[in-house]
Amino acid sequence: MEHMEQNLSQQPRKLVTKTTLAVDAVLVVLFFIFMYSVTSTHVPSTDPRMKVFFGVYTTICMTLVFWLAVQMFRVVVVHQRKLRQAAAK
Repeated sequence: MEHMEQNLSQQPRKLVTKTTLAVDAVLVVLFFIFMYSVTSTHVPSTDPRMKVFFGVYTTICMTLVFWLAVQMFRVVVVHQRKLRQAAAK
């Protein structure tokens, strides 16, 4: 019985919550807007449609890499916190 209670108290913390999803969404949208403002000015075209097209598609790739980096960062931070808590015990 004690073993079961001990396992219940040590359940892993969720990595994805509504709050983290909201924070990620805001960060990704802000990053997209910022990077689009940078990339669209570097498209060597006089046609505004081509600037939008290439600016958006370049920014999508960069934003997906940013999202992946945020997810990896979160995993590393959670792991470091678990190590600190284990060392403190």
